[in-house]
Amino acid sequence: MAENNQKIKLLRIMEFLRAESSVGKPVSTSQIISYLNSIHISCERRTLYKDMDMLIESGANIVKTELGRENAYYMNEVSFSLAEVKTLIDAVQAANFIPADKTADMVEKLLSYAGVRRSEIVRDNIVFYNNHKHSNQDIYENIEQIELAIRQKKQVSFYYFDLDEKRNRVYRKEKKRYITDPVALVFSEDNYYLVAYSQKYQNAVNYRVDRMDTVEVEEEPICEEALIKKRKTETYTEQVFKMYNGEAETVTLEFAPELLGAVYDKFGEDLEIRHCDGGWLKIKITVQISPPFFGWVFQFKDRMRIVEPSRVADEYIDRIKSAVNDNK
Repeated sequence: MAENNQKIKLLRIMEFLRAESSVGKPVSTSQIISYLNSIHISCERRTLYKDMDMLIESGANIVKTELGRENAYYMNEVSFSLAEVKTLIDAVQAANFIPADKTADMVEKLLSYAGVRRSEIVRDNIVFYNNHKHSNQDIYENIEQIELAIRQKKQVSFYYFDLDEKRNRVYRKEKKRYITDPVALVFSEDNYYLVAYSQKYQNAVNYRVDRMDTVEVEEEPICEEALIKKRKTETYTEQVFKMYNGEAETVTLEFAPELLGAVYDKFGEDLEIRHCDGGWLKIKITVQISPPFFGWVFQFKDRMRIVEPSRVADEYIDRIKSAVNDNK
């Protein structure tokens, strides 16, 4: 019985340290003894010193320090701050590609890394706001297989589907497998995408991971062009996902100063901003020339214009004219 009481006492000490201590907030010997007494476990100061030394020598992540004239201790385990846990939980909730039940599981796992007190605070303030979760339960398996293919520099294959009005899967290409050269997995606009290189089109292609079925790693290695894209993943994915698929082009945009925030949001803050006539601002940015790019510019109407190259500016104007004529 004495041995069991000792094991229980050590367990309670560990639980107390996890809940109440941190690097900047050690707990004193007196606090530990007071806690043990409150749960009806008697412990003398000299005995506690021996208990703590034994735990430390046994490999527990406990750091011994001083608090006033007393010994003090804290757990040196990896844990998230309250703000970190809250931010991660919000990100998981915002991600449409994670199904609702897997979102709940991941939230619980994140809370377990926060420590007892912080997790209780966060749990009381969780707001479940995203009701647009996707339903593909194989999302994690898809990600694992794609990551494996990327690491091994192998092609990946899968079925690709859309959803009809009854949320049934409608497979593309009459349910023939897509085979492509994976470059990277990218989180964008609350969804997860596979960025791949298409040997057929000699260009980037994007696939929603939550729209994939039966993902498998192929034996065929990816092509040299895909390897080049893989080595330049950051630049490649930035161009693709800033404005989606299309021909990469360096364009000059001029815009009213009040749009600077929107420009930073879209292209990041590492931009060279120049002044031009009329108090406007100017940037040069490499984007994919595509309908999403033109749509993004159009939302600002007469407060933003494409200056160079002229062929891109002309294409933008032609698209606007075509849209107006189609609606007549």
